[in-house]
Amino acid sequence: MPDTVQNPHPCANCAFYTQSVWEPVGESAIAALAQQFKRRDLPKGQTLWDQGGENSGVTCVSKGLIALRSLRPDGRSTLLRLAYPGEIIGIRSFLTGRAHQTEATALLPSRVCVVARNRATRVVRENPSVLSRLAIRCIDEIDRNHERIIATASLPNKARLASLLQRLMDAHGAQVGDTYQMRLPLSRSDLADLIGVQSETLSRLMGRLAKDGRFSITGREVVMPIHRTPRQAGASKSAQ
Repeated sequence: MPDTVQNPHPCANCAFYTQSVWEPVGESAIAALAQQFKRRDLPKGQTLWDQGGENSGVTCVSKGLIALRSLRPDGRSTLLRLAYPGEIIGIRSFLTGRAHQTEATALLPSRVCVVARNRATRVVRENPSVLSRLAIRCIDEIDRNHERIIATASLPNKARLASLLQRLMDAHGAQVGDTYQMRLPLSRSDLADLIGVQSETLSRLMGRLAKDGRFSITGREVVMPIHRTPRQAGASKSAQ
């Protein structure tokens, strides 16, 4: 545990401290780390960085939900993935020194913690265990992309949509009477991007989930019967 009296670790009070890439930093480097460690609150809709922008450091999502999008020359965009609290984003541009290949925007009021690039580079050089944790985060992202490719090829679209809605419900839903309810933090076109279908197909899938009694979706309001707990929903998905 960090010495919280004389030399507090900037991540010490974070719920994700033990998994933080900065947790292994030795006491001699904690003060230097803290000097260029900033917490930044983002209102809904604010852009954290632009595609093609220069990397400013290592960024951890500590609250909210961040969308990572790829922008096309015609002005349209594709939502590539969602970043939840505890995730590190922008790792590739930090490690390679290249421009960001995505745009990062807050879908909900969010908070990020950023260690400035020059300080992060120095800490990484002096602490191989920090570099190891960054490398693991990169591998985790590769694994997620691999799983998404496999799911696209092997799982029915309805099952993938149900899994995505369940993940969002777990993170953002609340119990109301005999149901779990949430307001979707992203648009239907974003949902379609994440499961790789057209908007028309998404509408049909939503109708099929409603017919099955799994989810009721009106606009952005999503309702799930309370008897379908996260554990039961996970078991249902495994059985498909």
